[in-house]
Amino acid sequence: MSQNKSNRIESLDLLKGLIMIIMALDHVRDYFHYDAFFFDPTDPDNTNIILYFTRWITHYCAPAFSFLAGISAFLVGRKKSKSELSVFLLKRGIWLVFIELIVVNFSWYFDIHFSTISLLVIWSLGISMIFLAGLIHLKLKYVLIFSVLMIFGHNILDYFPVEKGILWSIIHEFGFITLENGKILLVGYPIIPWVGVMSLGYYFGSFYNSNNEPLKRQKMFKLIGLISVVAFLAIRLINEYGNLNYWKSYDTVLKTIFSFLNPAKYPPSLTYLLMTLGPILLFLAYTENTKGKIAKFISVYGKVPFFYYILHLYIIHTLALLLAWFTNFGWQKMIITGWVTESSELKGYGLNLVYVYIIWIGVVLMLYPLCKKFSTYKLNHKEKKWLSYL
Repeated sequence: MSQNKSNRIESLDLLKGLIMIIMALDHVRDYFHYDAFFFDPTDPDNTNIILYFTRWITHYCAPAFSFLAGISAFLVGRKKSKSELSVFLLKRGIWLVFIELIVVNFSWYFDIHFSTISLLVIWSLGISMIFLAGLIHLKLKYVLIFSVLMIFGHNILDYFPVEKGILWSIIHEFGFITLENGKILLVGYPIIPWVGVMSLGYYFGSFYNSNNEPLKRQKMFKLIGLISVVAFLAIRLINEYGNLNYWKSYDTVLKTIFSFLNPAKYPPSLTYLLMTLGPILLFLAYTENTKGKIAKFISVYGKVPFFYYILHLYIIHTLALLLAWFTNFGWQKMIITGWVTESSELKGYGLNLVYVYIIWIGVVLMLYPLCKKFSTYKLNHKEKKWLSYL
């Protein structure tokens, strides 16, 4: 197993770091790209290959977050009893839900009235940890069965007539709901099937036990990753079950490819999860022994992902506020209700994609020394339990 002095698995940190960097690109695009306020970047009729890829590559972020959190939970559990791990996951889960509702929500909107309450990726991780706190008491094979049934079977729910509402949105459906008090509830990450993705990661964490040979693990990850990619292509081609966003043929091959590679993310369809989790496993298999300056640089972000996540949202939104002010839109336009790209007041605001990439690189580089310093601090102060919450 490839490990460093802090006993961390380098390929996991590398993947986490890469995902954190890619994620920032999508958030910079949300707040800075001129076209973001006019059309969906995956819309074949309006997009172009660079813009489409800018959005498409970030589809890997949420599944990687959830899957890697499951692996991390298993690795933490090697030093704890099942009851201790349950308490650990329960406490971390409640903490993450709280952070989503207060700290993360404010970073998206800068609205002291919290007119919009968003349940996004940090909420998803938190609520999944709460469920995982119970699931870990099952035998590993049953955790696997639960995970596979949820990932492969949850789209059955799309065929049942269900009364729409807050509860169903939280369980299995994207929702943009106006509450009785006038506030907006945005459910971007319903519980199903994200719980299954994290529990699947927990199962795959067992492959990192010391009794599993690295070469055997890598072969297994390659095989399962490849099968997942082939399954994605096959199920997507059939264009029936597991394809909430059906693809269609366009007048050009490129537009048809755009449609084909855009399965439903909210909630994540079976094809979306196969498309993302397959390459994630392949990445872990092929990078387990990766070393060098670039890998070391990227891994810095992967060692403190939560710290990075919170900071990058506040930095991006603050920079967007300054741009709105300097371009005479007024900084007040960046105090948002609803979602940023849905704000009609911001149509005409923004920059072209070249500047989006420049700002993205700038934000990532700005965060590097902070992440490195905090990572070192955590490594040198393991006795401080409060650091585990960051």
